[in-house]
Amino acid sequence: MKKLLYLLLLPFTLLANDYPIYQILELKINSSINPATKSYIEQSFKKAHTEGFDLILIKLNTPGGLVSTTQEILTEFGESDVPVAVWVTPEGASATSAGAILSSGAHLLFMSHATSIGAATPIQMSGDIQQKDVKAKAINALVGIVQSMAESRGRNVKAFGEMVEKAKTFKSKEALEQKLIDGIVNNLGDFVDQIDGKKITLKGKEVTLNSKNPRFVEFKMDFGQQLLDIFANPGLAYILFLIGAALIYLELQAPGGFIAGSIGVVALVLAGIGFQVLPLNFGAMGLIVLAFILFIMEIYITSYGILTLLGLGALISGSMFLFRTDNAYMNVSYGLIFGSIAAIVIFIGAMALFFYWDHKKGEGKLKEDYYNLAGKTGIIMSILDSEESGWHYYQVKIHGELWKAKSRSIYKQGDNIIVENEDKDNMILTI
Repeated sequence: MKKLLYLLLLPFTLLANDYPIYQILELKINSSINPATKSYIEQSFKKAHTEGFDLILIKLNTPGGLVSTTQEILTEFGESDVPVAVWVTPEGASATSAGAILSSGAHLLFMSHATSIGAATPIQMSGDIQQKDVKAKAINALVGIVQSMAESRGRNVKAFGEMVEKAKTFKSKEALEQKLIDGIVNNLGDFVDQIDGKKITLKGKEVTLNSKNPRFVEFKMDFGQQLLDIFANPGLAYILFLIGAALIYLELQAPGGFIAGSIGVVALVLAGIGFQVLPLNFGAMGLIVLAFILFIMEIYITSYGILTLLGLGALISGSMFLFRTDNAYMNVSYGLIFGSIAAIVIFIGAMALFFYWDHKKGEGKLKEDYYNLAGKTGIIMSILDSEESGWHYYQVKIHGELWKAKSRSIYKQGDNIIVENEDKDNMILTI
């Protein structure tokens, strides 16, 4: 009897469930708002528009980030034909600072229990903005942005303004009571239930969502975006800037090795990308060019492979960052990138093996001759104080190395010299 009843009701059951698939593109942001985040969101928007997704869901947990990048992402939200939902999740997560500003532009905004949103007062890398006029201008500009976005989404305009003006923070229940968010959800089932039948304004038109037959498609950062996300973190970018500046200063104070200076230049380029001082494509191209300069320098400077490894790092980073802007209409496949890098590594490895075997050919005296600087040519870098009568002391550069040298002859800075003898015990050359 039950079986017969089931067969009779089956057509009506299928008819009731005959809803079109509601495609939801799911993103996860668990870091600062930076150029990598912007690239990730832009790529997801392109995918959503091209493949006909009905909704973009951003699971957000961020301590903040760059205001300029956040404003560019808000523009993406406003221009999108696909509605955007931001969900501050999981428990313990927050949409702080730039995250709160970003959330104000979402067509739908949800939070999990035990999450928070707010504290969006702008600060500098070194702390709070000190100049009153500059601070007031920055705050007023951001207040205008979040309040206009909140007004267009039908949310509490005053409360969103207080996030910027007073650095106010709201817990999930408070945010719901203050009508800052559309609801509290703790799982995807709750999320689907709350958006079904929801009316939103999309580019000035009212749209009713129908999510009865949802299909979630997870969209992850690619390797290049993950790498950029690491270097574009504001804190790390600031540290890279300090390290780069310090190493270049060291190179200028004690010239000759070029290793410290090379590392410093790479660090500064990465910091420039992180601060968005360098446009991403220009920074990426700079890293690639710098990589090949480092490969050439390895030929003339004894760095024991440090410059080569640094060059490979710069080449990989630059290749991953290239064509990451919204106006880039080209894309380089990972196969081509890693294939090219593998070819370079094989070539460098083959050259290293060739030199290694060449050095191993001779034993005894031949081996000693290779490492002995006697007969090698160098250049006078600087003149040192005399330490004993009849001898003149210099700092010389030979094969990329700096040595202390002494001579009976008088030389000037920049003169070429020939090493007569090497005292390995006292680490001094006779020229």
